[in-house]
Amino acid sequence: MDAAAVGLLIQASYFVTAFLFIMGLKRMSSPVTARSGIVWAGAGMLVATLFSFFEPGIGNYPLIIAAIVIGTAVAWISGKRVAVTNMPQMIALYNGMGGGAAAAIAAVELYRGEQLPLTVGTLAVIGGIIGAVSFSGSLVAFGKLQGLIRKAWRFGGQQFVNLLILGSALVLGGMVAAGYNISPGMVTGFFALALLLGLTMTLPIGGADMPVVISLYNALTGLAVAFEGFVLGNAAMIIAGTVVGSAGTLLTQLMARAMNRSLGNVLFSGFGDTGSTVAAGEVKGSMKPIEASDVGVMMAFAQKVIVVPGYGMAVAQAQHKVWELCQLLIERGVQVRFAIHPVAGRMPGHMNVLLAEAGVPYDLIADLDEVNGEFETTDVALIIGANDVVNPVARNDKSSPIYGMPILNADKAKNVIVIKRGQGAGFSGVENALFYLDNTRMLYGDGQAAVAQLIQAVKAV
Repeated sequence: MDAAAVGLLIQASYFVTAFLFIMGLKRMSSPVTARSGIVWAGAGMLVATLFSFFEPGIGNYPLIIAAIVIGTAVAWISGKRVAVTNMPQMIALYNGMGGGAAAAIAAVELYRGEQLPLTVGTLAVIGGIIGAVSFSGSLVAFGKLQGLIRKAWRFGGQQFVNLLILGSALVLGGMVAAGYNISPGMVTGFFALALLLGLTMTLPIGGADMPVVISLYNALTGLAVAFEGFVLGNAAMIIAGTVVGSAGTLLTQLMARAMNRSLGNVLFSGFGDTGSTVAAGEVKGSMKPIEASDVGVMMAFAQKVIVVPGYGMAVAQAQHKVWELCQLLIERGVQVRFAIHPVAGRMPGHMNVLLAEAGVPYDLIADLDEVNGEFETTDVALIIGANDVVNPVARNDKSSPIYGMPILNADKAKNVIVIKRGQGAGFSGVENALFYLDNTRMLYGDGQAAVAQLIQAVKAV
């Protein structure tokens, strides 16, 4: 096959790759077609990988194949073993690898020590700094969500230091891109500063804000890949990076809006530190416990029940028991719905995945805007593992750190049952006023065990 035919074949593969990526992303927008969307996008990546072997100048085939085999094995094993509760940190880790790969491409080009055209050199430097920041920042995000980093590192003048690091990295990068100094030492200094910036940007951010940060770094990784695609003249990388970058940007905006916070507030306020405790303020009353047998009677004779799942349900792996309970209620003529907050769990869609795993029909699952008006006519709101997303102080306490965040109006239900292990605050450290309301009762215990008790109680009615 001559060079012209090979070039035409490669360009055709880029078109097929782009089509599969875009169709995959489109199908991922609905839980009904999300699984097939992943398959479509995976097929696109497979096409792009296979046809990369035909690129002119490609060599070291044994190393490439070995890398693909090792990477596939690691991904397959980790994908099979990782718990659903740990999916956000797995996403952070894999996203960091993408940013690191983009930075590595830039490093290969810059370490050649050759004068690149100004446009190419500039794109390589920009992609390199973005990819390096995404790499080191994503690793910190993984560490915080995994519990390996339990402290938010803050000091006076931190933002000034970050600006100084960024400015220094840009100066060195500009010198490299312009060909003023392309020595290995200069390139190494540039990448060292970029990696350091990712660390200093992410370490001060609290664990409760990590999902937003992960989404942001996902967008940055896509952007870095697109820039390096221009450097290599690889249309598949440009398309894939653009798609990932735009999707990550939209997801970041969605999550920030769901928390009623700007991206700047997430990055620079230091709120959401895991393990911190925000004062309860003027929360009055006391938490009132209830027995499972009483809750079972209450739910069995209800007309409408809304279940609000949260991260606690994921930790307890209680989704199957919850659906078993709901099926019993539906058989008794009770109207049952699931209410999902955009940031319930640790990532958007976290609860949807859990409920889909348990076999909950999609038409029973509603998001915040769809279901919020129904709580006033609901007999029982069952809160299992959710905390900050149902905290009424977000509506009425201007001094609260979460004031203004859209919440599920669970407190407006006639009866609120909260399944909770203990009396601690949520991930943000803010005391939940919902637990102290007159219409709220606390069912203490492990989520799965507590729901199992409710199942027996309903059956006994």
